Amino acid sequence: MVEYRVEPDGIFKALSDPTRRKMIESLSEADQTIGQLAKPHAISFAAASKHVGVLEKAGVVTRRKRGRERVCSLNPAGLLAARDWVERYSVFWSQRLDALDAALKEDGDE
Repeated sequence: MVEYRVEPDGIFKALSDPTRRKMIESLSEADQTIGQLAKPHAISFAAASKHVGVLEKAGVVTRRKRGRERVCSLNPAGLLAARDWVERYSVFWSQRLDALDAALKEDGDE
């Protein structure tokens, strides 16, 4: 089994665009062709294909041929790298917020 190491930079770049985020939302419901992904955004096939390329490079989407069409599928494993990166810092923020809570309670007791 081949494991791909997905870099968070590519994922966050892919997620930074609202059109690509909407495409991910659509793909979470069902596989779609590039034309289907383009339609709700009123963008050209070429523009949609470029967006899909960014998502594909980030490891979030896979593309396969079905006859003359290109069908896109969501690769949820690709989003795990972003989740893992954010989760690493959630411990930090939880500790900071707990410390703030304790300090505020201490100030309130005086």
